[in-house]
Amino acid sequence: MKHSNRRDFLKRSTVVATAAGFTPYLFSSAQPVYAQAASDRLQIGCIGVGDMGRGDARDFTNLGDIVAVCDVDSEYGIANAQNDPNIGKKVNDEKVGKPDGYKDYREVLDRKDIDVVSIVTVDHWHVKIAVEALMAGKHVFCQKPLTLTVEEGQLIRNACKKYNNLVFQVGTQQRAQKDQFATAAHMVRKGMLGDIRKMTVDIGGSDVGGPFKKEAPPECLDFEMWQGQTPRVEYIKERVHFQFRWWYEYGGGKFTDWGAHHIDCAQWALNECQEGCGPISFNPIVAEHPVPFKDGYPTVDDCYNASHKFEISCKFASGVEMLVCSSSRDGNGILIEGTRGRIHVDRGRINGRPMEAGLHKQLTDDDFKELYNGKDFDGLHNWHKRNFITCIKEGGLPVSDVYSHVVAMNSCHLCAIAARLGREIKWDPKTETIVGDDQASTFLARERYKGYEILV
Repeated sequence: MKHSNRRDFLKRSTVVATAAGFTPYLFSSAQPVYAQAASDRLQIGCIGVGDMGRGDARDFTNLGDIVAVCDVDSEYGIANAQNDPNIGKKVNDEKVGKPDGYKDYREVLDRKDIDVVSIVTVDHWHVKIAVEALMAGKHVFCQKPLTLTVEEGQLIRNACKKYNNLVFQVGTQQRAQKDQFATAAHMVRKGMLGDIRKMTVDIGGSDVGGPFKKEAPPECLDFEMWQGQTPRVEYIKERVHFQFRWWYEYGGGKFTDWGAHHIDCAQWALNECQEGCGPISFNPIVAEHPVPFKDGYPTVDDCYNASHKFEISCKFASGVEMLVCSSSRDGNGILIEGTRGRIHVDRGRINGRPMEAGLHKQLTDDDFKELYNGKDFDGLHNWHKRNFITCIKEGGLPVSDVYSHVVAMNSCHLCAIAARLGREIKWDPKTETIVGDDQASTFLARERYKGYEILV
């Protein structure tokens, strides 16, 4: 395998970008210039360093040098990240100095020495920052769920095609769990379970809470910037940090939070993640919300509003049913039922008679290499992020690529739309349009608050 150091692959990227007519992203006054350092270690900027972001930053510290951290909360985010002994630049396994801190992500993208950005913000900021990072010539690791709407999936997919010299890995690390989800996917694809009839995807229900107190935001938080493209509201502390995911304004509840993992792996196993694939209908058998809804929108603004109890029957053209639910007999995970047997897979294990019969032992390293886009699985900790770094240095598509993730996210968003409207949604996966329902079609995109448009 040919070795490529940081200088070499950055030089190659410059040539490709120049040939493609590279233009700088908005707000920047200079063309992106790639750093020419002697070290092989990548220079990484982490945008969004709350609890999840700091965890990703710690992992990346073992793979490169964290030279910048950014967050709209100077205490919860920036200060905690800068003072973390496992985030920054390391020499002989010891942290050296603190990464620079920023409240505005554009300052990170302006830095010419940064090769990679890790984006772990609230969901409604993912695509805007990711598109601008690509325009700035950065390789991108972005946490799931990547998109807020179906339209955003189209925007980020087009951006990745335009800047195809750059590597983009989505943080759906379940694909890197060889002994669980990758094994289950291979068993399905190789026919070990026979013809698949049904998948039950248990993603849990969203939290219920409120009414919450409206108050002034803390001085450490730039709440205006935090809201970004979303409608302006009074500050409620339960809207920010981890709890943002229980509001449809900022995400999709469990449909996108855990659906980005389990729906993704279910469609990955069915080989239904290519462009033009996916279910053709989404029928809400059960769809309950913690607050009253009218025309698909919550009628109160001080309570969590994402669905907490649901069963959405998603049908593929093949006849396979994927039941997306908030609870099931087998618990969180994916129950896969075929004509030759059934298995249940979660983050801890796979069980079922096909496993007891040892069918999975027929799988080879070459099988997994094929599933992982030609990359070897070495079984070491943090393979998901190391797969991303390997693709930067050697080329190739990472295991959680944007193109397949967007297809899975479309299913997540359509489950949410069906639940919000309380009726079946017909979907054309080839044209990515809702069939025969003008009202439902309005949920495929959202009007963005002025000044926070996504660049295309």
